[in-house]
Amino acid sequence: MPRATDVLIIGGGPVGLFMAALLLQHGVQVRVLEQRTAPEAHSRAIGIHPPALAALQRAGVAPELVAEGVAIRRGIAVVGGRRIAEMAFAGVSDTFPYVLSLPQTRTEAVLERRVRELDADALHRGVRLTRLHDGGGRTTAEATSRGGPLRFSAALVIAADGVRSTVRALEGTAVRAKDYPDCYLMGDFADSTGFGPDAALFLADEGIVESFPLPGGLRRWVLRLAAGPADVDAGWLARRVRDRTGVDVDPGTNSMLSGFGVRTRVVRRMVSGRTVLIGDAAHEISPIGGQGMNLGWLDALALAPLVAAALDGSGVAGQLRRFERARLGAAARAARQSEINMALGRPLAGRLLAVRNHAISAAAGVPAVNSLLARRFTMQ
Repeated sequence: MPRATDVLIIGGGPVGLFMAALLLQHGVQVRVLEQRTAPEAHSRAIGIHPPALAALQRAGVAPELVAEGVAIRRGIAVVGGRRIAEMAFAGVSDTFPYVLSLPQTRTEAVLERRVRELDADALHRGVRLTRLHDGGGRTTAEATSRGGPLRFSAALVIAADGVRSTVRALEGTAVRAKDYPDCYLMGDFADSTGFGPDAALFLADEGIVESFPLPGGLRRWVLRLAAGPADVDAGWLARRVRDRTGVDVDPGTNSMLSGFGVRTRVVRRMVSGRTVLIGDAAHEISPIGGQGMNLGWLDALALAPLVAAALDGSGVAGQLRRFERARLGAAARAARQSEINMALGRPLAGRLLAVRNHAISAAAGVPAVNSLLARRFTMQ
C-alpha cells in the first residue's frame, strides 16, 4: 500500500525544505522526496533579499541565517579604480535593510535542520520520482530508491524539483523559453579588496565584473564573458579580474569555480489538478540579480495558507488561480529585471561606454531615483 501523507513535496532543495517547514509548523503531514543522497556541496546562490528574509522569519530560521551571513547594506560602482556611484539599501525594509550574503549550502543546511526538528521522518533522500497518477481524490507517486520501489499517496503534490523538474516533465507542462547570449564565470577567493561588506560592480569596457562579500573573509567574483570558456582555472579568472578591475586576487585561495549561461523558462500553468509547481520548476530566471531562489521562497509563502485550507475541505480553486496569476506575474517582473541587469553589464566602448557610466552616476546622485533603484534591485 502507498505511504499516505497530506502533502508530498518533490525536491529537497532550499525551496522544498522551506515549503515543508511552513506546512509542518501548521500541523500538516508532509513528506519530501529528494533524489540526492547528500546535500549539494557546490555553492551556487548566495543572495537573500529582504522579502525572502521576512518569509524565512516565518519558518523560524532567519535569525540563524543572519548570524552566519554578511549583511550587504551598500553597492558601489567603480570605473578605472574610481567610485562613480553608490546605492544604499537603508530604506528598502524596516526589518531587513540589506541583502544577506550566505552560500546556498549553509542556507539549505539550516532549513534541513528545521524540517527535521519539526518531523524527523519528513525528508527522504536518495528517492527518484518515476510516475504520478490520480485516483480516488488523491495522487499516487511511484519512485525508486536503493531499498527498492516506493509508493506515496497524497492529497496534494508540490513540485520544487528545480530547473530540470521531473514533475513538470511527467505532467507535460508547457514552458515559455528564452535564451540569452550572455556567459559568466564565477569564483570564490580570499577577500583582498578592502571593500568589507559592500558589493562592488566594476564597469569595464570588456564587460562587467561583480564582486560580493561572503562569510569567512571570502569574496565572490563574477565575470561577464563574450563566450563560455572551454578550459579555465582559478589563475585564468584571477588574471581577468586583475585586467578589468586592477584588483589582485590570489588564485591559491580559490574554493569554488563555476561557469554558467543565461536563459529564462516560465511555465504557462503552475497549478494543474492536485499538483502545484513552485520555484525553479515553475520559473527559471537568470542568476544575474540573484532572484531565483528568493522567488521560490515567496511562492511557498503564498501557497502555504491555501494548502491548509484545501486540506480542510475548503474550496480554494479560485484562490489557486489568483495565486498562479500573482506568482507568474512576479516571475515576469523578475525576468525583466534580470534583462536590465545583464544589459548594464555588456561590453561597450567609446562614447556608449561613457554615456552608460555617466547615466549610472547621475541616477545614483538623485536620492529619489537611487531609492527606487535600490528597491528594484532588492525585489521590493
